[in-house]
Amino acid sequence: MPKASKTEFDIILWGATGFTGRLVAEYLARTQDAHRARWALAGRDRARLEQVRATLGPACAELPLVIGDAKDAASLDAMVARTRVVISTVGPYAKYGNELVAACVRGGTDYCDLTGEVQWMRRMIDAHHERARETGARIVHTCGFDSIPSDLGVLMVQEYMREHHGGHCERILFHVAKMRGGFSGGTVASMLQTVDELRADPSLRRVLGNPHALDPEPRRGRPEERDQMGVRYNPELGRWTAPFVMSAVNTRVVRRSNALLGHPWGQDFLYSEVSSFRPGVKGLLTATGMTAGLGGLLAAMSVPALRRQLEKRVLPAPGEGPSPEERERGFFEVRLIGEGMSAKSGNRVRLEGKVAAKGDPGYAATSRMLAESALCLAFDEAPAKGGVLTPASSMGMRLVERLRRAGMTFEVQEQASRS
Repeated sequence: MPKASKTEFDIILWGATGFTGRLVAEYLARTQDAHRARWALAGRDRARLEQVRATLGPACAELPLVIGDAKDAASLDAMVARTRVVISTVGPYAKYGNELVAACVRGGTDYCDLTGEVQWMRRMIDAHHERARETGARIVHTCGFDSIPSDLGVLMVQEYMREHHGGHCERILFHVAKMRGGFSGGTVASMLQTVDELRADPSLRRVLGNPHALDPEPRRGRPEERDQMGVRYNPELGRWTAPFVMSAVNTRVVRRSNALLGHPWGQDFLYSEVSSFRPGVKGLLTATGMTAGLGGLLAAMSVPALRRQLEKRVLPAPGEGPSPEERERGFFEVRLIGEGMSAKSGNRVRLEGKVAAKGDPGYAATSRMLAESALCLAFDEAPAKGGVLTPASSMGMRLVERLRRAGMTFEVQEQASRS
């Protein structure tokens, strides 16, 4: 790669002093593949960066430190000129991410982050996609629990369908089968940022409510593409289902992937996400309680007095997170049910994909996914050349293979098709 010889670093980790940033730094420090990477910690406070570096062990004692400011374009231009890839863990991204993305686009430097802020991603697409295509910068959002299991899970199922049956799945249903973990402080901060933006500009509801909000050319979604809002019994799964908190992000990312890849899964591809629970009264009560709790939380965030109490007494603040033991006990398992017509046999095909990982989804698993995304951008031959992209459209199955080697589960099985 020609850029490798012109840069001082392969990866710069921006936001290394934050909770998630420290986890990404720890992952890079202990990951064998990262040992061949030239990487650095970056932030605005040298003393705090030195403290983080001191926790990474003797092998990282001389790890370089880079100083910058999220609001200072000149310092960011200087930083991105020194590296092939920037990892950003500094959110809310709508508040702190604009200048860094712009600097990476100007410099032709690859970038990955953890954002789930749809309205901000839309602004980055409109502002930078065409210029990033010209400079070769791959700007890849949502490289954590949102939205890698969704985006790469769909890609994996569709690639299996193409390879084994010569067609594509016309619809895929993603459901969370098992999960243990909590909200991260960064996720909460992003949700609060979105609430603030909605209060200031109610027209954003049209963006956030559009199932195709992140498509290259947003279009009005069909009724069956709307996110599930209530509790339903799904006979296909034999389980009660409830809204999945990240579906309003993940579904838009998957649809953008389909569009950026040239609609290989069809113009009418249907994709949806839910949380699922066991059948019976207990499952119904759990689904109902989760739906009510989620609705109540979102409503409370919109009421200033209630929001202050939530922030003070309930919600984790940015930089806060679970203990190492709690992170270790976490896990997730999601299933993707796909159906389509086999071009080889002419029969209906039903597939079930599985994506799973050990570790708290929002912290341990996410830090692994983000770090491996950066390593993939730095070292693996990937299909995309530049633009504001998605994990599937930028790194594709190369990232799936890398995450498998890192201990995540990505697998597909065929099921008996329904008549």
